[in-house]
Amino acid sequence: MPDDVSAYDDFPALRFERPSDGVLRITLDGPGLNAVGPDAHAQLADVWRAVDRDERARVAILQGAGKGFSAGGSFELVDSVITDEAARLRTMREARDLVVNVIDCSKPIVSAVHGPAVGAGLVAALLADVSIVGRTARIIDGHTRLGVAAGDHAAICWPLLCGMAKAKYLLLTCDPLTGEEAERIGLVSLCVDDDQVHGRALEVAEQLAAGAQAAIRWTKHTLNHWYRAQLPTFDASLAYEFLGFGMADAREGLASHQEKRAPRFSGPV
Repeated sequence: MPDDVSAYDDFPALRFERPSDGVLRITLDGPGLNAVGPDAHAQLADVWRAVDRDERARVAILQGAGKGFSAGGSFELVDSVITDEAARLRTMREARDLVVNVIDCSKPIVSAVHGPAVGAGLVAALLADVSIVGRTARIIDGHTRLGVAAGDHAAICWPLLCGMAKAKYLLLTCDPLTGEEAERIGLVSLCVDDDQVHGRALEVAEQLAAGAQAAIRWTKHTLNHWYRAQLPTFDASLAYEFLGFGMADAREGLASHQEKRAPRFSGPV
């Protein structure tokens, strides 16, 4: 069957479609503006291995349902990482798997970003081979606002994409970026009008699906050696991030988000 996605039954937190020949569309579709809970976090990390094995998928699109791409990790996920050592170690492993699996997936990945894009969803969006964003999209790496180091993915790719000066400014301050500004500084591939994001992503995916598959995949593989060369830097950032989740600033950061107030961090160690 042309629309059969039974190969992805092990990923119920994500939605799958085959909109055209060779194209698989993966949609983040959950409560809280597609916030990534514990199940979705694990599945978003592992799904790229399944995409790599899917003989019918030549290209994957990642998008969000409703009013935005993803609000990032859910309060449930963050609370479990702060309070439960086993959950912290499991989520840390998943966070590394997400980055490595996106990089190592042989099929090209196109991300389609509208509205807010934060956290684990943003990881896949920016590591995608082609990232397409709406003009009014809001891209935020909110780690330091939560009281932890910018781990996830930022150290492996932001300095390469937009330069060290911009990367430091944005990751230290957590200032939001519009889609237009993200394109201007090179953080994303293309910026289009908000109502054109998903259509343009499909056009790019179809173009790639119709191309020379070996040539496209080997080009992706070789270019991604730039990211692989930064894996030690990424590992350090991830370790510092999850070390921070065991400290008081992370508890205060989560509480301030839940109570919708400015955080009162404890100050330097």
